[in-house]
Amino acid sequence: MPEMIMQSQVFRFEQMASQVKDKIEPAEADVDRYVGLEHIDPESLKLRRWGETSEVESSKILFRSGDIIFGKRRAYQRKLAVADFDGICSAHAMVLRPKTDVVVEEFLPFFMQSDTFMDRAVKISVGGLSPTINWRDLAKEEFALPTREAQRRIAELLRAAADVSETLLSLRRSAEALLRSAVDSAANRAVDRQSVVPLAALVDPERPICYGILMPGTGFEGGVPVVKVKDFPEGDIIVDGLLLTDPKIDEEYKRSRLRTDDLLISIRGTIGRLAFVPMSLDGANITQDTARLSIRPEHDSRFVRAVLESTFVQRQIVAFTTGLAVKGINIGELRRIQIPIASLKEQQEVVQEVVAVRVATQEIDKRLAQSEKVRKALLAEYIGGSR
Repeated sequence: MPEMIMQSQVFRFEQMASQVKDKIEPAEADVDRYVGLEHIDPESLKLRRWGETSEVESSKILFRSGDIIFGKRRAYQRKLAVADFDGICSAHAMVLRPKTDVVVEEFLPFFMQSDTFMDRAVKISVGGLSPTINWRDLAKEEFALPTREAQRRIAELLRAAADVSETLLSLRRSAEALLRSAVDSAANRAVDRQSVVPLAALVDPERPICYGILMPGTGFEGGVPVVKVKDFPEGDIIVDGLLLTDPKIDEEYKRSRLRTDDLLISIRGTIGRLAFVPMSLDGANITQDTARLSIRPEHDSRFVRAVLESTFVQRQIVAFTTGLAVKGINIGELRRIQIPIASLKEQQEVVQEVVAVRVATQEIDKRLAQSEKVRKALLAEYIGGSR
C-alpha cells in the first residue's frame, strides 16, 4: 500500500466535500433528534448522545444519515462525527457530504480526524474567544489525497480499529451499568429496612467532616501539598504537580489535615467527586472546595464511597446543592445526608463486587488505550497523524 499512497493528487476541499446548508426551524423538522457540539465526543466518529428537537429553538441545520457533522467552532476540540440517523444540528457545526467522484465516502471522516486536516482547520479559524471556521476559507484549502483504491483500503484498516474501540467502549458501558446496579441494589436494600444514618455518624468524631484552606496561595517551595478538586478528576488523586502551600497557612488549617485512606468529596463547582488519600499524601491538606471524611473503623470506607455514588445519595446531594454561578453544598447539609448502611459482612460483599467490576474496567481502559494508540499510528502512517 505505501506505493499506492505515494501516488497522490492535490484537491481543494470543495472538490472533496459539499457543505449542506438546509436550515430549518425545529418545530417544522420531520425528525426527532438534535445534535449539539456537547453531544460529539472528540476523537470518535460515533454519535452516542443527542437531544430532542422539542428541546431547542432558533434555526438549525438538517442532516441526513451518512453526513459528517464537524464542529466549526473551536475546531481545536476535534469534534467530528458521522451521522447514522437523520436529525438537526447546531449552527456551530458544519454539515458536510463527501463528493464520491474524488473521495471514498468512508475515507473522508478519517482524513478529517488527522493532524493534516485538523491543524489546517485550526489555523484558518477566525475570532478570539470562540474561533470559527468559515466555509469559504476551508473550501479553497488544498490537500493531497492518495488514489481511490488506497483510500478504500486505508478506510478499511481504520474502520477495523474503530470497531475494536467501539466494542471495548460498549463493554465499559456495560461494566459501569453493572457497577451502578450493584451499588443501587445494596443501597435500596438498606433503605427498605430503614437502615440509614446521617453521614456525620459514620465519621470519626475526633476528626469531623470539614473543608480546607480558603487561600492556599500560589506556591511555596518545599511546602505542604494541597489537594484541589481538579486534582482528582477520575476517582484517584493525581499526586504529581500538587500545589504546595506555606507551612504557616497549613498550621492555621491543621483541622483539615489528611491521613492515609481518608475519603475526599468535592463540595463546590463539580460536586460529588470522590477519592481516597494515598499514603504519600499523609499530612497534606485540602482547599475549601473539598471536604474530608474520616470513616470510623467499624465501617468499610470503600462501602461508604460506593453508596455515596448511589442514586439514593446522589439525589440528596442534588437537592441540597445551591448557587448559580458556582454551585456548592455546605458542610451542615453534607453532614445530614442519609447514608444507607449494612452489616460489615454485607459491606465487604458489596465491596468485593465493586472491586471486581473496577478491576475489569481498568483492564478495558488499558485495551482502549492500546486500541487508540493503534488508530493514531495508522493515521500517522497513512494520512498524517492524530494527536
